[in-house]
Amino acid sequence: MHSQVASLLILAIPIACIVWTFTHEEIFSEVHNYCSDCSKKAKTFAQKKFFYLFTCEYCFSHYVTVVMLIITKFHLLYDDWKGYMVAGFSLVWIANIYMSLYNRVRVTLKKEKIEADIIEEEKKKL
Repeated sequence: MHSQVASLLILAIPIACIVWTFTHEEIFSEVHNYCSDCSKKAKTFAQKKFFYLFTCEYCFSHYVTVVMLIITKFHLLYDDWKGYMVAGFSLVWIANIYMSLYNRVRVTLKKEKIEADIIEEEKKKL
């Protein structure tokens, strides 16, 4: 059981990394913007949802998790299909916690940098 929990916590890291990079980072901004536009302008419900899944970190994390489960054959608690279901939803949940924590750290760092820049500007004016 300890091994499964450790695997769960570790496997969630690359899932969070892939999802965050694709949905938030500049390197994929063109793809993200294209998918966002297509999602808003699509004529059918299926098209809207297909393109939306590439812009929503929570939605996209489910698909990345499915790929990760296929690659690793990781299961949790059960040895059959139920183990894959439990593992899948657990990985999504943990990966999204990681992304939330990462986002919180980034916001805090940006805030501190802005505050430092303001203090520096005020010192230059004096």
